[in-house]
Amino acid sequence: MNYKDKYNEWLDFDVETRAELLNINDEKEIEDRFYKNLAFGTGGLRGLMGAGTNRINRYTVRKVSTGLADFIISKFSQNPSIVIAYDTRYHSREFAEEAAAVFAGKGIIVYLFDMEMPTPVLSFAVRYLNASAGVVITASHNTKEYNGYKVYNQYGGQLVPDEAKQVIQFVNKVQDFHSIVLTDIDQSILMHRIGDKVLNAFLTEVSKQSIYDGILKIVYTPLYGAGNIPVRSILQKYQVSVVKKQEMPDGNF
Repeated sequence: MNYKDKYNEWLDFDVETRAELLNINDEKEIEDRFYKNLAFGTGGLRGLMGAGTNRINRYTVRKVSTGLADFIISKFSQNPSIVIAYDTRYHSREFAEEAAAVFAGKGIIVYLFDMEMPTPVLSFAVRYLNASAGVVITASHNTKEYNGYKVYNQYGGQLVPDEAKQVIQFVNKVQDFHSIVLTDIDQSILMHRIGDKVLNAFLTEVSKQSIYDGILKIVYTPLYGAGNIPVRSILQKYQVSVVKKQEMPDGNF
């Protein structure tokens, strides 16, 4: 199937996707969106947001989540589980919930954070909850047009190359977007919303690492991101001035 065939197929996915694609007047952009699948590397997916196989969107998130779910099930036959976090990027929460719907649909226990969290908290949560894997929706340092899907193993670290190769094999087996089973995450007994308990456990462990007990004056900017609450919680015993203009989450940053 060439890029044009894929484009025509995606026109029938949903009204929003169809409208976005029909609004593209540049044939080169259409080709770029569909000439290949978004690559899955050691860290996971990262790419421009938008409709197409070479973009990150609800459908490519569902596809990679299906492949990852099959990988997890192949490794953990007893009560497989996954932790999902997301940052302040556009669509991050939406993509996290799409992933959760896929994992629960596959029979995997899902721990989904109920607010934006930075990646270190996700890494800690995987170990704290004895989960089989973790996912964080973030584009890290990339600009606002991007988002990403990072995968962590049961040790809280990013997938090593051998693990990534196995996940890629499972992801490549997913050919039909419409055959992916989604579960209502508000109704599923496999869904668990997590928040303060896990975050507080993380903050407790971080506080143990401090070797300084004196007076500190600190200027801190969250840069509109997910570190605002965790960082300020850790630094609350010091004199912290927050850059107000960059305090609140903003996906347009």
